[in-house]
Amino acid sequence: MAEPDLPVPLLHLPLPLHLLSQTCLRAEPLTLWRTRQGRCRRLRRDRYWIWWSLNSQILQDSDSDAEGGAAGGEAEMDFLRNFFSQTLSLGSQKERLLDELTLEGVARYMQSERCHRVICLVGAGISTSAGIPDFRSPSTGLYANLEKYHLPYPEAIFEIGYFKKHPEPFFALAKEFYPGQFKPTVCHYFIRLLKEKGQLLRCYTQNIDTLERVAGLEPEDLVEAHGTFHTSHCVSAQCRREYPLSWMKEKIFSDVTPKCEKCQSVVKPDIIFFGENLPARFFSCMQSDFQKADLLIIMGTSLQVQPFASLISKAPLSTPRLLINKEKTGQRDPFLGMMLGLGGSMDFDSKKAYRDVAWLGDCDQGCLALADLLGWKKELEDLVRKEHARIDAQSGSGAPNPTTSTSQRKSPPPAKEAAKATTEGEKPQ
Repeated sequence: MAEPDLPVPLLHLPLPLHLLSQTCLRAEPLTLWRTRQGRCRRLRRDRYWIWWSLNSQILQDSDSDAEGGAAGGEAEMDFLRNFFSQTLSLGSQKERLLDELTLEGVARYMQSERCHRVICLVGAGISTSAGIPDFRSPSTGLYANLEKYHLPYPEAIFEIGYFKKHPEPFFALAKEFYPGQFKPTVCHYFIRLLKEKGQLLRCYTQNIDTLERVAGLEPEDLVEAHGTFHTSHCVSAQCRREYPLSWMKEKIFSDVTPKCEKCQSVVKPDIIFFGENLPARFFSCMQSDFQKADLLIIMGTSLQVQPFASLISKAPLSTPRLLINKEKTGQRDPFLGMMLGLGGSMDFDSKKAYRDVAWLGDCDQGCLALADLLGWKKELEDLVRKEHARIDAQSGSGAPNPTTSTSQRKSPPPAKEAAKATTEGEKPQ
């Protein structure tokens, strides 16, 4: 079969549908793929022939048509190196750094001379104990409780095209969950403790609740992959006037749709809607951070939304990865994952597992368990109580936060016992 000379779609797959269904992305109104140069190759694995673009990119913000020649060749070689190392296990450097694939093993590694730079990847699950729902839990998640807004489908409330025509549902929802009404959780303060101990390289967050900032992380510590409420801009491309948090808050709590004072277009918080590119900082930090990482700690995320979910594959092949979550996530067929451009998957249970650890349960309890093993538990609990008291004093409210009671619970079960639960099945968080 001759290779095509003209550009082709990213995927042209004569694969059984049951294989594709295991890895295909959720049907969300977000353009995930671009193809560049249209150069294709054919590889055979078992009995399937697969075509794809060697120079595909995921939501790249800077897509220059001027690139070619040497740049294209380098991108091609990078793709092939990743493919063969992660998918076919050829030429890979898989040094095992954990003496045990348990939380205790991770704790000992963190206390060793090998672990200095930790990257945290976090999602909505780290904020649920503060009273903020996650997105996809079947009965309590945000998407399951939007009937009153009469949306064509739940995700429409975060779709940029729908927002420009019908902004009212989003702002009604924003009033319910606006930053400043919630306190950071144990997870947020555990990340701050990593910073204070000099181990935090960066925290990549999918959350828009700004609780990482409230917990004491500085802007340089953060990559807010899906944006933030901290600033807002006019949606008009000709205007783009910026507005501060206080201005947006006054409009939302007055039940007024925020309109630009200059051009009367809608003003939107700087959060990333479906259909929008991620911040340039996401891509620039991604390029520089992950090759330095000694450990990834992944908490409270379903790892279903790209390109954030692909970050787990950006670290060196020897870098240990700890998942603290209600269910296992990040597992997919490694061959199809690479073919779709999603990178390698996590492996908790196979005989080849060597760096991935899953602690299943409440994220706050997981952080307390790890802090206990590190000798930081009392310091973490004291930090939570002190900071919550400070926030209450500033707001003039003595209302308890669910997180405060979380920090005062009994210690979680020993990590080895908790790890037994990792054989349970998956469902999205």
